[in-house]
Amino acid sequence: MTKYRLTRRVLLACTLASLSPIPAVATDVVAPAMDPASTIQQRLDATLAGMVTSGRVVGASALVWKDGREIYFGRQGFADREAGRPMQRDTLVQLYSMTKPVTGVALMQLWEQGRFRLDDPLHWHLPEFASMRVQNGTDAAGNPVWQPVRRPISVRDLFRHTAGFGYDPGPTAAHAAFVKADPLALSNDLAEFGRRIAGVPLIAEPGSAWHYSAAVDVQALLVERLSGMPFADYVQAYVLKPLGMTQTAWRLPPENLGRFAATYVRQPDGGLAREPDAQTRALNFSGARLTMGGAGLAGPIDDYMRFARMLLDGGMLDGVRIVQPSTLALMATDQLDPAITSRDWLPGKGNLGFGLDFAVRVGPPLSAEENRGAVGEFFWDGMASTLFWVDPENRLAAVFFVQQLPFDGTLHRDIRRAVYGDGYGSPPTK
Repeated sequence: MTKYRLTRRVLLACTLASLSPIPAVATDVVAPAMDPASTIQQRLDATLAGMVTSGRVVGASALVWKDGREIYFGRQGFADREAGRPMQRDTLVQLYSMTKPVTGVALMQLWEQGRFRLDDPLHWHLPEFASMRVQNGTDAAGNPVWQPVRRPISVRDLFRHTAGFGYDPGPTAAHAAFVKADPLALSNDLAEFGRRIAGVPLIAEPGSAWHYSAAVDVQALLVERLSGMPFADYVQAYVLKPLGMTQTAWRLPPENLGRFAATYVRQPDGGLAREPDAQTRALNFSGARLTMGGAGLAGPIDDYMRFARMLLDGGMLDGVRIVQPSTLALMATDQLDPAITSRDWLPGKGNLGFGLDFAVRVGPPLSAEENRGAVGEFFWDGMASTLFWVDPENRLAAVFFVQQLPFDGTLHRDIRRAVYGDGYGSPPTK
């Protein structure tokens, strides 16, 4: 396979000087107390086991950190069913969109250095984005009419998915133009990616709608341009290595294949079939040129928990500061104007807003069916159904690993129920 279109599957995803942790968000909602760790452990054990025995997943693991210590690690099933290789603590999984918050932290380090302002027009730093267009109806022959955007894309738009970029096939001519340009082809480097996507019309006016997109890949290009370093090298030097995330990378050595999890795809009959290995391994083992900001990192669960713990502790881990507490607080604050009512599938994830590369819970669950969670938590997930979240109110961080397509949000609902219990944050009975 010479070309691999990650974009074809992305829509399956639905994906300061103070040293104190991020403060809990002040609300008029009194957070309920969580159950004891022993109860959480029992529920998680039962939930993971049930996911495997029921055939919902081939293998899964979960890691929970609370009140400054690990309160749970569990694993069930197989990382590679066909080889009989069980899910282990050191199993490497493809993180897909859980790469996005790592990219956001890297770019916000450069913001702290004064390299850009959040409301700078993007083209001040990436001139190729100076002449973006959007559709304004069609002509008499039915062809799209393109017009200049009313305002330029801002850097803030990249962070909050309001830039108007595409990501995959869709109903409009702009979607079709994105697919034709194929900016996320793995044969492109980031510079070529930028040239291609800058020539594609936008799906919506900048700032007008929340639309999940390749904007975080543009963030990666911005990190590269502002730092003067290859994007992956910058992230390795200033985020992954300082955090001790030694096993996480975009490119993995061949000897790590023995720890790399297979991906399984839900079939029409309900079974799970193995995804072709060449497809599963394309991002990390194929020699791809593109290092995306929106996907591509792979690593073990303990590495990602180190990232989550840094977020929980206000940007510092084990005495190493990655970003300032005020920067994290900004990232974990809803950035969507109330006027942005078009929000694609984001409302399906719960009573949420969106910050800078994180979804942010702005209120308690509105229904019994909604995912459990505390006001002020921030999180994201990955296309193969992985999940992490940071809950400052309860001093908790959690990471859930599985490798399953299409994206299955019911797994997240169940893992959160195991952590919080059914009654946590439930809406009042009528």
